[in-house]
Amino acid sequence: MLFMYRLVQKYGGNMTIKLNHKIKDHPTVLKIKSGAGLENKKKPLSLHELRNFSMPLFADDLGIVSIERAEVSDQVTYIKKALPSAKTLISIVHKLNPDAIRSPYRSIANTEFHHNYEQANEKCRHIVDFLIQHGAQAIAPASGFPMEMDEYPGRTWVVSHKPVAVAAGLGQMGINRNILHEKFGNFINLSTIITDMEFVEESIPINFNPCVGCRLCVKACPVGAISPDGTFNFSTCLTHNYNEFMTGFNTWVDTIVNSKNSKEFGQHYSQAENASMWQSLSFKANYKAAYCMAVCPAGEEVMPLYLSNKEHFNNDIVRPLIDKEETLYVLKNSDAEVHAKKFKNKKIKIVRNIKAVKDVNTFLRGLPIFFQPLRSKGFDFSIKFKFTGNESLTKVVTIRNEKIMVTDEAEIIDLEISISSDDWLKFIKKEIGLLKLLFLRKLKFKGKLTHLKSFGKCFP
Repeated sequence: MLFMYRLVQKYGGNMTIKLNHKIKDHPTVLKIKSGAGLENKKKPLSLHELRNFSMPLFADDLGIVSIERAEVSDQVTYIKKALPSAKTLISIVHKLNPDAIRSPYRSIANTEFHHNYEQANEKCRHIVDFLIQHGAQAIAPASGFPMEMDEYPGRTWVVSHKPVAVAAGLGQMGINRNILHEKFGNFINLSTIITDMEFVEESIPINFNPCVGCRLCVKACPVGAISPDGTFNFSTCLTHNYNEFMTGFNTWVDTIVNSKNSKEFGQHYSQAENASMWQSLSFKANYKAAYCMAVCPAGEEVMPLYLSNKEHFNNDIVRPLIDKEETLYVLKNSDAEVHAKKFKNKKIKIVRNIKAVKDVNTFLRGLPIFFQPLRSKGFDFSIKFKFTGNESLTKVVTIRNEKIMVTDEAEIIDLEISISSDDWLKFIKKEIGLLKLLFLRKLKFKGKLTHLKSFGKCFP
């Protein structure tokens, strides 16, 4: 801005730039057409060349995946939007300090995460520069937490790092839903570089899962997000661990706006919680728990500590996290609310669920994410939703054996509901009641309407 101000001072606000030649006669165009001093540096690189440059200064491990691979096919649209010429994904591992992540002091663990993210983004810039110098186009979407909040509550990330890492041979998904590297275990952060550079070889997935099935992550998770059978309750993890991200922040703001005065607001949030939110806003977001990572013994570098003395591993690493005095954030009528009562030293706080649903498609995608298996015990039914209006589509939701499926059809339909997409969104946001919808004939049904009540019980 200072530079522009001085230009205006010197030349005046009405300065005119005169161009006396056509583009075909421009010196730069003539130089490019003549090929003088310009060489085509873009030729396929080898994985060895990339590793030789990147490791160990800029990466602890990396792998290469073509966007034509089946494992990443569902991401191609988003990848091409970011870089239309994209042909290859480079997955990169950045090692974390296990001792920092294991600390019951959240400041130590969070500082390790945030510094690693910053370093990862900086290191990726060096690799991107290397690719550009070899004639390629390349970009590096953010490592760590997604940033495309214009799409919230939909997809907020450019590329999903985890499936790319699996395809690139950098590990397999553990039941704690972290990528487990065969050497570093889950003590890693991931980055993905998108480029049009072609490579003479690709990476392939490893042929085993580093997860040893110890279930320590199940034991340590204070809100029960991970089940012994390997299922994962995303909404439970989102509500507690990310309480000062997205949904939790929206709830905090909504509480401020709707409180009559500071006294009423103080009944919802303590000074400590406000200070923690301020810290997240002014410094970096505060993860409430990474216990599933902290206790995981997977990986060649990590496993010896666990195998040498499992009792000490439990006493020194697992127990301090389980016994820690802290507040657990859970949704009302959720499986987490039941699970959290098992921890005597932890205070349970019910937080409101502000339904950030912008359309019916978002609602349908969110059903498996926010489904509460324990709350669905004994239910067995299929509901056919026929949405009309702005979003005309039909889907069948089946709840059976404490699982949920969203399909196009089902052999047996226990309840069929017809409603406009706009009215359904008002209903789930509690802006209009069921009786009013029925009275105004905005909701029509065939079958047992009681299944709709059971359906509602499966979600917090």
